[in-house]
Amino acid sequence: MKVIETEIPAVKIVLMEKHGDHRGFFSETYRRDALAEAGIAADFVQDNHSFSAAVGTIRGLHYQLPPRAQGKLVRVTRGAVLDVAVDIRRGSPTFGRHVAVVVSAAQWNQLWVPPGFAHGFCTLEPDTELLYKVTDTYAPAQERALRWDDPALGIAWPVEAGRAQLSARDAKNPLLADQPDLFELGGTE
Repeated sequence: MKVIETEIPAVKIVLMEKHGDHRGFFSETYRRDALAEAGIAADFVQDNHSFSAAVGTIRGLHYQLPPRAQGKLVRVTRGAVLDVAVDIRRGSPTFGRHVAVVVSAAQWNQLWVPPGFAHGFCTLEPDTELLYKVTDTYAPAQERALRWDDPALGIAWPVEAGRAQLSARDAKNPLLADQPDLFELGGTE
């Protein structure tokens, strides 16, 4: 397992090894001690599985507030996504900036999205399946979201606005400037 920092160091790419032969492959997709050595010391409490049939499906940008903030370790087992993490920690030198990484079954990579970041993705292939571990369980009272196409975020989504497949709820998310519920840098995440 190899962990690589992104342009926002708190967000990390995790590369997993695959050992294959004529029968198929074997891979360690999660190993607590190796991740902790690389700076991802997270206690995961829930696994989530997302399936999206259509290319251009966007889910996000979601997050949960403290004390139920979630870190996410995201991987794709079939297909590919453009995975996005937006820094929403007020006082951070990278506040409002984002990291966008292609996470795919072919690349066999993962993305660590720590608490304090809004998370979303857009499917790049049909029938994409995404699995992710989270550091806290779903808490509807603490759930918040940002508008996926907020111009202030400058995310280059691989789909035109009129062609994006969105939930009714995600289509109504507020802009970053209109979202009062964010994180404070150094606060309880």
